[in-house]
Amino acid sequence: MYYIGIDVGSANTKAVLINENGAVAAYVIVPSGVGLLSAARRVLDEALARAGVDWDQVAAVVSTGYGREIVPNKTKAVTEITCHGRGAFALFPHTRTVIDIGGQDSKAIALSVTGAVAGFEMNDKCAAGTGRFLEVMARALEVGLDRMGPVALTSERPAVISSTCTVFAETEVVSLLAQGVAPSAIVAGLCNAVADRVHGLVARIGVRAEVTMTGGVSKNTAVVKAMERILGVSANVPEEPLIVGALGAALIARELGLKQAT
Repeated sequence: MYYIGIDVGSANTKAVLINENGAVAAYVIVPSGVGLLSAARRVLDEALARAGVDWDQVAAVVSTGYGREIVPNKTKAVTEITCHGRGAFALFPHTRTVIDIGGQDSKAIALSVTGAVAGFEMNDKCAAGTGRFLEVMARALEVGLDRMGPVALTSERPAVISSTCTVFAETEVVSLLAQGVAPSAIVAGLCNAVADRVHGLVARIGVRAEVTMTGGVSKNTAVVKAMERILGVSANVPEEPLIVGALGAALIARELGLKQAT
């Protein structure tokens, strides 16, 4: 039998299909867009198609993320906190702190030695310190979002971005450009600003090694390096950090499916 975890996020929707041994058979990532239900159906169908698996071979489906309740035929909906913690712990069993920087929110999660959630802090009221913040700034600077990390790392003197509000920070970026500050220095300053903002969440739960970073922003090497510098520890970054929540959901689905079978 197979088990599916689906993470319906504000920016991307992800599905992970695993087998009875917990090995990943397929995963799919698509933009969420405005139709969360259609995005959810698409990743579910594509994951099965890629693995050559029929729906009648799926024992359980667990949903998580911003749109977890809209997923059709789900066995259970589980919080992002639980799923990201479970996925990170499965990939890096010594993980004690998970930092998830997503499109619309950021989370700091403390894990016990068994991988259970021991505490968490979440920034879901403001776009600062999220992927949305960097997306807005990338447009203002006319720099591709996927190029922000490499561009930032070319700067030896990052600009100081004092505004924590996305709207005010955009105005500050425009002002810095008018003053002749190099775009690379501004991008570096923005990446540092994200790390500073997220550090506030991590500080409230207390950082403990190992640290694992998940979410789309952990693909930004400059943000990762800034976090490592502030925390004073190295961070694990999964090969595909976008699917960690969906992986955790799939593993929970596997547990549910095995219990139902006994």
